Amino acid sequence: MKREIKRLVAAIILACLLIIFVTGCWSSREIEQLGLTFAIAIDKGKETNVEKDLKEKGASYPKKNNVTMTYQFVNEKMAGAGQSGGGGGGQGTQKVYQNISETGDSLQQIESEVALRRDREVFSPHLKAVVMSEDVLRTYPIDKMLDQFLRDNEIRLSCLVLSAKGKAREALQLKESDEIPAFRLTGLAENEHKVSRILRPVTLAKLIGKLHSGSSFLLQNVVSANGSVKYSGAAVINGKSKKMVGSLDEYETEGITWIAGERKGGVVKSHDKKSGQIIAYNINDIKSKIQPIVKGTDISFHVDIESDGDLVENWKSNEALDTQFIERMETNIENEVKKIIGHVLKKIQKEYKADVAGFDESLRLEHPDLWKMVKTNWEDTFSKAAITYSVNVTIAHYGTVKTQ
Repeated sequence: MKREIKRLVAAIILACLLIIFVTGCWSSREIEQLGLTFAIAIDKGKETNVEKDLKEKGASYPKKNNVTMTYQFVNEKMAGAGQSGGGGGGQGTQKVYQNISETGDSLQQIESEVALRRDREVFSPHLKAVVMSEDVLRTYPIDKMLDQFLRDNEIRLSCLVLSAKGKAREALQLKESDEIPAFRLTGLAENEHKVSRILRPVTLAKLIGKLHSGSSFLLQNVVSANGSVKYSGAAVINGKSKKMVGSLDEYETEGITWIAGERKGGVVKSHDKKSGQIIAYNINDIKSKIQPIVKGTDISFHVDIESDGDLVENWKSNEALDTQFIERMETNIENEVKKIIGHVLKKIQKEYKADVAGFDESLRLEHPDLWKMVKTNWEDTFSKAAITYSVNVTIAHYGTVKTQ
């Protein structure tokens, strides 16, 4: 009898434990009830037609129209239809995402206002990208604009930060109805191993270090047209003002890649001086060393660049493959790279006075005492420093033929 009672008690205790462990979280929320936000665009303030119509009917709160934020939400109904039906992006012309814009002067208050227009709250742990227009970056310090993002523990620091020519919200529009633009924007960053005109991704985590260091830096720029987006060039952010002071085009951005080094992938197009024909060099590896040269208080730099790769295109392909031919091709590529570097150095040194290539870091590491003396006015010192550079290119393969 006692044994049966013990078994009964043990069964009751086990049942209670099972109830505790198999029960879901009491405070959990179904994913369908959340407004999953994948991207946010920030533009100079201009109320949308929807906002104006709502305002005319009394739906407003005290604010200044400083910025317009566009939130990209997943369209749960269409995304589900696309996945379950196997036919792509849902029905008709509806898309798997939805963009909602709101204007104001406080980013936190703008988010609250969006909650008054949607039956799902703004939920941002899966935020992939923040895109800021050049107008915003030139007007407001970037540390002020992103302060709310950095303080919000809901947003992951892996979120990508981009600049945009024109309206930033246009980068959140695609022709295709079955793809979320936020994923396209972050996916483009993964092509850096194929294109030397793509910068290393700048996330919120990396941005914190750049802002605290006081150094100037670059943001990858995105251009939008007719529902298509493209990475093109970069925004130059001044380390002191934290504002955009200029931009680099794709050609100049490629120059930064060569100076910074430690990259794999990309193409250099040039012309063979002898034949006048196009040649293309596929980059396998770039290694660069920025060497500070200090004489008293006089500071100069030498950049030593080495690269190996393959000659993958030659429009005059009937020449004999010999040492003289390979050396001539290497010289053509070296001259083109020198031209690219010289062009971007002139831009960042003389026009923008912004060290976005890491010269300050090399001086800080090798001459820390001198760096402490010059760091306050580094941009001015950098703009006057003499910079020389050497480029050594090695063609390892010509098509499928090994040259070494």
